[in-house]
Amino acid sequence: MHTDQLKQEIIEYSKKIGIDKIGFASADVFGELKERLRRQQELKYQSGFEKGTIEERTEPKRLLPEAQSIISIALAYPSRMKDAPRSTREERRGLFARASWGVDYHIVMRDRLEKLAAFIQEKVPDGKNKVMVDTGELSDRAVAERAGIGFSGKNTSIITPEFGSFVYLGELITNVPFVPDEPVDDSCGSCTKCIDACPTGAIVQGGQLNAQRCIAFLTQTKDFLPDEFRSKIGNRVYGCDTCQVVCPKNHKVDFHIHPEFEPEHEVAKPKLIPMLRMSNREFKRTFGHISGSWRGKKPIQRNTLIALGHYKDETAVEEIIAVMLSDPRPVIRGTAAWSLGKIGTEEAFQAIKRAMDNEDNEQVRFEMEKGLAFRPPSSTK
Repeated sequence: MHTDQLKQEIIEYSKKIGIDKIGFASADVFGELKERLRRQQELKYQSGFEKGTIEERTEPKRLLPEAQSIISIALAYPSRMKDAPRSTREERRGLFARASWGVDYHIVMRDRLEKLAAFIQEKVPDGKNKVMVDTGELSDRAVAERAGIGFSGKNTSIITPEFGSFVYLGELITNVPFVPDEPVDDSCGSCTKCIDACPTGAIVQGGQLNAQRCIAFLTQTKDFLPDEFRSKIGNRVYGCDTCQVVCPKNHKVDFHIHPEFEPEHEVAKPKLIPMLRMSNREFKRTFGHISGSWRGKKPIQRNTLIALGHYKDETAVEEIIAVMLSDPRPVIRGTAAWSLGKIGTEEAFQAIKRAMDNEDNEQVRFEMEKGLAFRPPSSTK
């Protein structure tokens, strides 16, 4: 079969199986990306979650020696939650980023790509195909940019003409030599809204991200969160959408195409206090089906404590004290002490002082001291 005809059949089939956008790219080396990644490495801007070497991330033939083309696909996800529950003084809520709403997109994306691969295999029996979704070595964004899905914005997201940047990306490497699609012109222009709005200054310049300062990354770490970022994450328990929300290309963009990506209110905006002493089983039952659960409950619970401190939620003091006294994890005990100090009630300060007498972990004691330091000098006894 002629590849032009096959390409058209693949495009038509992609629409039938719920792929919102599809593009075709060459499997040539991503030379510009390779230099950018080396620079990121030198500057220590990487998150540490990246998979593979720089060569594996930029040379498709290392992943599939017969590679001739890469097919990039995009699935649109919602940017607004219908009838979203409000966070009230009596019932504070956290927030998962939009990319974690609904069923884990890795599952949905892999389903679409595997169907696409099976379709191609049927048409080209001796074809070789490799499916990749986010956790693979290739840069989804670099592939999508080359395949004409969208352009790479200053916020480092792929911005599509149709769906803005609220899209999930995945790709399929194949040995079929398809004619590549044309890239989309960059239309960020002189706009710097994402750079200006980033809470931590993680967008160093247009298109360059210091992942070590990015809230989306920081909410996924498992150690104590550095002090300078604690006031920045607010009530975010996983991820950050600021650089996308402020983007003019996302103005009024809100697609509810895939039922799988619709947010569940009590999952996407969970009540904070019940999350503090949630068991592993409860956590998996409640959050196990969303992408935001991949790092386990520890970072989520640490962020929950920070959010309650941010809110100065006095209704949570008793529960946070229980966590500080009984949780076996130093990061959680220490963050609980910090949160109590941030909330600042007399009961909270007294609890920290008493807990210090029985705490032998140096880091936790240091956090307890930070908590006590929030106490106004005039009220110390």
